[in-house]
Order: sequence, then structure tokens, then C-alpha cells
Amino acid sequence: MTDHSPTGIVLLEEDNRVRAARSHWRYYGQRRPDFAAQPERGQQSVWDFPRPPRMIWCDKEIRVEHRSRVVARSLRAVRVEETAGAPTYYLPPEDVDETLITYGDVASVCEWKGAAQTLSVRGVAGAGWRYVQMFPAFAELYLWPSFYPGKLDCFVGVEKVIAQPGGFYGGWVTKDLAGPIKGEPGSSAW
Repeated sequence: MTDHSPTGIVLLEEDNRVRAARSHWRYYGQRRPDFAAQPERGQQSVWDFPRPPRMIWCDKEIRVEHRSRVVARSLRAVRVEETAGAPTYYLPPEDVDETLITYGDVASVCEWKGAAQTLSVRGVAGAGWRYVQMFPAFAELYLWPSFYPGKLDCFVGVEKVIAQPGGFYGGWVTKDLAGPIKGEPGSSAW
């Protein structure tokens, strides 16, 4: 069941299936598990990130490139942090070069954010996504694209990030993170 908000955003109902999906997680950011790495000075543990996820305005320039061409550049990105994962960055649509992007089908559902539509960048299929149907708590991210650093060159400030392990999650791994990070072998039970 969906509802349309006054702003035209398609809102999803948080029904029993959604609550069940949210309840299967073992860690919620209140306590680091014994296997978590101790953060070094200047690092933060992904195990201190909360669940449900939180949105934070990013204070650094976020840039996405494909073959040295800027796909997106923003000083107004939102960083989403969730227990055990590398943060993802969502960019305002007006900070993205839409001429380089084609949108596909709704291909996945996040139990916290909503239903995501795939996007391709100049022949790179599945290079990112955006949410087109939202759970109310994350409605601010409606139509804000995010990109996979395993498929494009993504930067936080001047640092080129690496992809979150495993290929499924879209997290951006930077030097200031301590893990292990969800997606690594053996992490499916986290």
C-alpha cells in the first residue's frame, strides 16, 4: 500500500513485512561486537553507526566521475550512516549532470529508505540508484542519486574512495573508517 504525500512523493507503508525485515538485524550501533576493529586516532568505527540509519549533511565536496568527466559534484550531499556499513552519499538532483544518466526499473527495496530505481551512466549499467518510493523517515532523499564507487570514480573531498566489499551495498570506504564492513565474506549474519 502506498500513499501520495502533498509534495508528490510516493510514501510506502511500514507494514508487518517491513517490520520483519528490520527486526532481523543483530547489531544496532549501541555496542561494538568483539570482532570489531578498534578505531585508530582520526577513525570512526562503522559499528558505532546507528540502525535505523541516520542522515547527516556532508561538510565535504562529493564528486563522481566517469572517464574523467564529472557526473556529479556537490557541497550539499547527504551522508547516510548505518551500523556495519560504509556510508553512502546522496546528491541533490540539481548537482547531477542528468544528460549522462538513464534511469531503469525499480530493482530493490531498502527496508529503511524505500524502493530504488537503477541508473546507468554513459553505458555503465547499474552505476547507481535513486529512491522513487519512500518510507516517511527518508522522504528527504526522494530522487537524490547515489553511485557505486566500484563502477565510477567517487571522491569525498580529495580522497578517492573504494567500494564497500561484496558488490551489493553502495557504501563508500574511506581511510577514516574502522571495520570490518558488511559485505566481506562471512558477514551475512550481521
